[in-house]
Amino acid sequence: MMNTQDLDKKYVLPTYARADVEFVSGKNATLKDVNGKKYIDFTSGIGVCSVGHANELLNTAITEQISNITHISNLYNIAPQAKAAQKIVETSGYDMQCFFGNSGAEANEGALKIARKWGERDGKIKRYKVITLKQSFHGRTITTVKATGQEAMHNYFGPFPDGFVYADDMNHVESLIDDHTCAVMIELVQGEGGVQPQDKDEVKALAKMLKEKGVLLIVDEVQTGIYRTGEFLASNLYEIEPDIITLAKGLGGGVPIGVVMTNLKGVMGAGDHGSTFGGNYLSSSAACTVIDILNDYKKSGDLEINTLLFNKAVEKIYKKYTNLFTQKVGIGMMCGLRVKDADTLAAIINSARENGVMVLRAGRNTLRFLPPLTITKEEIDEGFKSLDNALSSI
Repeated sequence: MMNTQDLDKKYVLPTYARADVEFVSGKNATLKDVNGKKYIDFTSGIGVCSVGHANELLNTAITEQISNITHISNLYNIAPQAKAAQKIVETSGYDMQCFFGNSGAEANEGALKIARKWGERDGKIKRYKVITLKQSFHGRTITTVKATGQEAMHNYFGPFPDGFVYADDMNHVESLIDDHTCAVMIELVQGEGGVQPQDKDEVKALAKMLKEKGVLLIVDEVQTGIYRTGEFLASNLYEIEPDIITLAKGLGGGVPIGVVMTNLKGVMGAGDHGSTFGGNYLSSSAACTVIDILNDYKKSGDLEINTLLFNKAVEKIYKKYTNLFTQKVGIGMMCGLRVKDADTLAAIINSARENGVMVLRAGRNTLRFLPPLTITKEEIDEGFKSLDNALSSI
């Protein structure tokens, strides 16, 4: 009988450079592989398992839901979807409505469709251009790849939909706006681009300028949303009110889900957009439970305590290994360390895994940390002890 690695090589397209590890169980921020080796997970499935692995409340909600209905379709009312939308909107503090899909890329596709339909509202001029930032990342579909402001992402897959323009930074955006511009799309902390936070004053100035010019602001919160930066949305933290916000990753706690939320309530009508699986009973029930868990976690003060503990541990590692790291970056439980070169970063990730701690790459030279938000002090201590051992061998 073929093992998992052999089956993967024979039957799965090789679009990932997989590490030779197979996990079989987990609890909060602790994983075990097929050989019984234990790892501390500072990745949470790339920011997805926000309430940890095998969370009992989430497991119960999922089990109860699939014991009744898993999926029916969006042709009918779906109670947990409506409740999830209510929780998202009320927790965000914005007066918006939601559309549910299955991923961050789908959420961003929906955002672009809303913006472009809004851009043709008066019928006089086609407003379709969207400005994004260089080093941004918005997804892997043809359109969201083109929205991504990283030239390397554009190889092989063209021709692409046109209408995307890339700004060097926040201050460059205004000069790129013309009569055909409908929206500006940004990440408040660039994730795949290197865990790079935007300057708060520059973001607030951008939001003000766009409102004055009648251009929409789309904020991609696929990675920053659902308390990853300390507040429910990074938009709350930056004290802005976008026209469109996208969510995914941590919202389902491991169940695939994506959401585009907008204050443009009258723009989209029946038939303008759709999703077979989006917001079904399973995914929206999971989202409801994740939001409840994390709302309570935030109110208790435990999220802030854990965030401080985790960042202090990152800071300690940074100061100890100045021969490897050049800067600490990020916000909340989305943080990173700039590494002196890409080869050293690869060596750190491999050594960390060998020492029982999972970490991520971001961009060319950033060691990224996206732990479960519910990670315990004991797991933080153990994980950074293992990372310290890994770094000492580089």
